[in-house]
Amino acid sequence: MALNFDLNSLFEPALLSDEPWWSYILGGAGWTVALMLTSFALALVLGIIVGTLRTSQNKFLSTICEVWIETFRNIPLIVQIFVWFFVVPEFIPWYKDWMNTVDPVYSQFLTAFICMGFFTSSRVAEQVRAGIASVPKGLPNAAKALGFTPIQTYVYVILPLAMRLIVPPLTSEAMNLVKNTAVALTIGLPELTMRANEMGENTFQFFAAYIWATIIYIVIATTSCASSRKRAPFPASSLPSKRGDKRCLIFPRLRIPGPTFSKASSTQSN
Repeated sequence: MALNFDLNSLFEPALLSDEPWWSYILGGAGWTVALMLTSFALALVLGIIVGTLRTSQNKFLSTICEVWIETFRNIPLIVQIFVWFFVVPEFIPWYKDWMNTVDPVYSQFLTAFICMGFFTSSRVAEQVRAGIASVPKGLPNAAKALGFTPIQTYVYVILPLAMRLIVPPLTSEAMNLVKNTAVALTIGLPELTMRANEMGENTFQFFAAYIWATIIYIVIATTSCASSRKRAPFPASSLPSKRGDKRCLIFPRLRIPGPTFSKASSTQSN
């Protein structure tokens, strides 16, 4: 049985379009990248907030964050995207009216953006929590001794160190999000996989269509992975100076005046 495999079909004009199929599929990659970047930005913001509050001593806030994580992490993504697209608008009339009046691709993109952002935020939150737990216990105590408030301790000491430690798993989450964007085809978003499937259904050249889509996915994933670099978890330039100034570990040049320790004062104390 001979395989129906013809790469020349990629250069044939797409259905209802003057551009060739390879360009048509590449256009779907634009939606894929846009969805990945916006969803990951939302997931990063929500994940840092939820993951930080998950370590809070306030039981109420900690419980709410735990419910958030377990809910969005354990429900299958395809179920969540159907709920956001078909169920949620029924309870929000103005949102349903908006979906019925705008171009469908915008409502599809917004739904996928919210769904994947919330889903990924639950995974990022657990990584942030683990990163905070891995910070040496002596550092928060040292920050407290230097006069840091609890908020300053999180902002200038704990979170910067935790974020440096979780860069590799965050990169993996970004690549997983690239793959998860394919679920958006179930609600009609014309992303990469959907357009490759359209070429296969119209030309019966599924091999050529998905080989081209695979190459594009590899390029996107490789670019996402390239953003991960090895960094020292405790850079010397980020440590407090001898004058007692407080330096932010993310922005080393940012200083907050702190207590000044002199040699004379230390001698008197002894």
